[in-house]
Amino acid sequence: MYNPIFSSVMLAIESQRVLELRLVRLAWGGREGRAEMQSMVVEKMHTAGEAMTTLMLGGSPETVIARYREHVAFNTRRLSA
Repeated sequence: MYNPIFSSVMLAIESQRVLELRLVRLAWGGREGRAEMQSMVVEKMHTAGEAMTTLMLGGSPETVIARYREHVAFNTRRLSA
């Protein structure tokens, strides 16, 4: 059985790790910091559009949360490398 509250809480917890990794990268500055800042904005706009499209086409909020968690997992792997 799917528990949307659990998934929402997990998304919040997992997002904190990405936030931490991004802040470190931004604090170091330089070319990597600028690139991260730009990609962060682009990713957020793309993901919000994807979520909106999913909901407009009849998708469930649970689907949106699951997809956001995939994005967060990808960013965690990318920023940890």
